[in-house]
Amino acid sequence: MSSSKKNLSEHQDIPDASEFKIHIAVSDWNEEITHTLLKGAIDTLVSAGMTEEGITVVHVPGSFELPIAAKTLLSSKASDAVICLGCVIKGDTRHDEYINQAVATGLTQLSVLSGKPVIFGVLTVENEQQAVDRAGGKHGNKGIEAAVTAIKMVDMQKGINKPKSSIGF
Repeated sequence: MSSSKKNLSEHQDIPDASEFKIHIAVSDWNEEITHTLLKGAIDTLVSAGMTEEGITVVHVPGSFELPIAAKTLLSSKASDAVICLGCVIKGDTRHDEYINQAVATGLTQLSVLSGKPVIFGVLTVENEQQAVDRAGGKHGNKGIEAAVTAIKMVDMQKGINKPKSSIGF
């Protein structure tokens, strides 16, 4: 179902994240949008039990820089996941296609190679109104959705990696 038909920021059953370390890389390009996404993500992580000590936020100039920020966070911090937040608005040229493809590919590769969830929270929109609609507007806040996704992915990994109880042998 497309996001134009549903506000996906309304969520239920978020696992307890009090023991998680989830970090966020946020683009400062289109900061009125991206910082709204950031607030939604942080509020969601805190409401799931995370403390400020478990959350690290780094700022980068634009969305293109998100993959290297995510890699840096994964290698320098004890991260369970990294949320990447950005906003690329289509303009008069095809730059948005190149940026979006490069960022999506970079974050996907990083996630697979690191074995850690790297969440794509980049708005790829046609115009500023679509961005506003997805950053707290009629389609919710995609920062909230990115945080919920990160929590659920970390919970899934920890559940699979949890030692099985034994009956004594």
